[in-house]
Parts: sequence; structure tokens; C-alpha cells
Amino acid sequence: MSDSVMTPQRFLYLAFALFFSAHSLVQAQGLRASPNLNLGRAAQDTSQRSADFIVAIVNSEPITNQEVRNRLLQIEQQFSARGAAMPPRQELYAQVLERLISERTQIQLARDSGIRIDTQAIDNAVQNIARQNQLSMDQFRQRMREDGIDMNTLRNNLRDDLLLQRVREREVEPRVRITESELDAFIREQRDSPTGDVDINIAQILVAVPETATDAQITALAARAQRAFTRARAGEDFAVLAREFSDAPGARDNGGVMGLRPLDRYPGLFVEATQNLQAGGVAAPVRSGAGFHVLKVIEKRQQGLGNLVIPQTRARHILLRTNAQLPESVARERLTELRKRIAAGLDFAQAAKDNSQDGSAREGGDLGWAVPGQFVPEFEEVMNALAIGQVSEPLVSRFGVHLIQVQERRERKMNEREQREAARGALREKKLDEAFISWAQDVRARAYVEMREPPQ
Repeated sequence: MSDSVMTPQRFLYLAFALFFSAHSLVQAQGLRASPNLNLGRAAQDTSQRSADFIVAIVNSEPITNQEVRNRLLQIEQQFSARGAAMPPRQELYAQVLERLISERTQIQLARDSGIRIDTQAIDNAVQNIARQNQLSMDQFRQRMREDGIDMNTLRNNLRDDLLLQRVREREVEPRVRITESELDAFIREQRDSPTGDVDINIAQILVAVPETATDAQITALAARAQRAFTRARAGEDFAVLAREFSDAPGARDNGGVMGLRPLDRYPGLFVEATQNLQAGGVAAPVRSGAGFHVLKVIEKRQQGLGNLVIPQTRARHILLRTNAQLPESVARERLTELRKRIAAGLDFAQAAKDNSQDGSAREGGDLGWAVPGQFVPEFEEVMNALAIGQVSEPLVSRFGVHLIQVQERRERKMNEREQREAARGALREKKLDEAFISWAQDVRARAYVEMREPPQ
């Protein structure tokens, strides 16, 4: 199996954490999350810059109303995209402000303790964001200009994200130790005290409703969603209907399937609409801020150690490594042309043998059976969205430019050793969450914070 797109195998924890995750404040604050960029205009709210004012002082550093509004707009956009109900805006504003205060105290601690982020680390972070959005650096800069996002502001935000990540790793992770007796007790707790929780796999058809839609347009879109529901309930292939009706990203490739996950990782609207349905059931259209959703239950599975499975994907790829002699743009062009030839009948395995610059070339690009976390995120994200037999568009990763084809998918139950290692990872994450909350509260308590009233 090729090592060109692999990362350390964290799949045991990832599989287990789907069943026994600790959903807490730390997940909202992203203890180990990588920097994430929203390229939409919501990231830059300039409507009230002229009326900006200080809302809090944290150890002599100000937090402005505009900073809170920018973060608030990003969160509101995420709620809307998920179809989730929004908390009252005033309440959400207060939560966002408190989160910014907490982050600011941690960034200050990082700086005071000598943690520094060099220019190269920030450059790498910017390049990773461009790759994840399938953009060259020139295209990325152009997108930034179009969206009104200042590159210096982005770099400063990424520096802060990296500072947070480093100080949390240094201060929190050494606090966590797991003994074998703790691990045994954790496993017994899961086996002897079943929670009754359920994982569910839902497929959706989204008929999007623009914010500016008129009543007549909304009525027409509701009727479109109703037609999709009627045909789905009558037994038509939901994946085919998703490709015909759905406006959701990826619907054409994955048939609208959102994946098996715990109930609390779905919008509450979706859970409520499908709670009384068995596998195969279709819910009548429901309305969210994004539009009308038609939902089908693909699978329901009781949580528990005996049900732990590892999803596996068998894929193959063709890799061109970029360098001074082979720029990224040229590699993209070559693979685009090769993809056309494969669509016209060229055997993918033969194309890989003749063209791929990866160790898997002699095996026709075959990467074998892979599990979640085995490949780098930018590769895995594209692979997971492909239908069986489908060939991706050229994908840029940190290793070069790829074409990917998925051959098969399956699920395999974890054996006892794998379950124990998965439990160890899940327990560690749980203890990390608890340690982080305690640490963050302590850092916040030791800071000087002065709240300011808005100007009258």
C-alpha cells in the first residue's frame, strides 16, 4: 500500500468516538481543531465599521464590537447551512464575546510563555487552506480579493489559531494520563450500562430557498419539494431523485447521503422529522432557514461496543508530484486530459502504471483497503464523496496532484484488541476535554477583564 497519502492511523479512536464522545464546551472551542477559513463575505461584515467600539478589555488588550460581529456572522452562517435553529441573537452575542475573551487570555499566555509562530508555519497554513479549496495560490489570492478578505488579516488570524493550538497542546495534554484500571472501568461502563443511544444515517434532498425569494417563488419551491417527497415515498431511487432535485453540495455525487453519526451530530430539525421512521422511511418536507428538506432514513443502529465497525474504502489513484519542472498548473492539465481518456475507455490501472509517480503505480494505483484517518484530509474528503467507479477531478494535496477512483466500500467489525485501543483513544479525548475546560477556566479567572457598555 502506498505511503504517499497516509497519515498515522488514528482510525481506532475515530471509530470509537462516534459512539462515546464527550460533547462539551471544549468541542465548541476546538481544542485540537485545525485552522478553518470561511471564504464567504460573511467573514467580513463592513456595514458598521464606522460605528465600531470597544466591548471588553482583556489584560489591557481591547476586543471590539466588530470582532464579535464578524465571529457572530460566521456562526449564524453555519447554523443556516445546517438548517439548525438559532439561539436568540443577544444570547449568542454574549456567548461569542465570552469565547473571544477566553481565546484572548490563552493567546496572551502563549505569547508570555515564549511560544512563537514563524512565517513558514503561517505560509504552510495558508497553502493548506488553498489546497483544501482546490485553488492555486494565485486563484486563492484572487478569491480573497473578490470576497473582500485582507490577506494580512487572514495571516494574523492563522497566527492566533496556531498559538492557541500550541499552548493548548503544551499546557493540557501533559495533564492527561490513563491507567489500565481506568481503561477497564471505562469499557465495563460502556458494556454494562447501555445508553440506548442510536446512530442514524440520513439522506436529504434540499430545495434551497433564497433569502430574497418572493411568496410566489417560495410556493413553487415548496411544490418542488413535495414532488420529490411523493416520488421518494412511492419507491423511486432516492439517490436519483437527489441528483434531480437537490441543491445540497455533493448531492450529485453521494445521492444526498449524510453518513452514519450520533443523533446530536444532526440538526435537531432532522432528528425530530425522522424520529418515528424506520430504515427506508421518508419524512414529509420540513422547512429550515436554508430551504425545504426531504429526508430519508437509510439506517438506524444501536450504539454499543459490540456494534463498533470500521468503514473501509478501496481506492486507487494516479499521482503527479509537482516541482520546478512540473508546476501544479501543468500537472492539473495533464490529469484533466488523462481523466477524459479514462472516461473514453482507457483502463485506470494501466493509466496509473504508465503515469503515476507513486509507489502504488506498479499495482495500477491500488491503495488497498483504507480506514478513516489513513489518508491526508484533503485526499480523504474527495475520496469519501466519490461514487463507486467515479473518477475525481484533479485533486491537489501536499504530495502533488491526484486522480482518484473508488472501487469498493465495506464495513468490518472491530476485534477486541482494536476495541480496547479505540476505547483508550476515546477515554483520552474525554479526559482531554475535561482537563481543557478546567485549564481554560483557570486562565480566564486569572485575567483582568473589564466589560464596556456600548456608547449612547
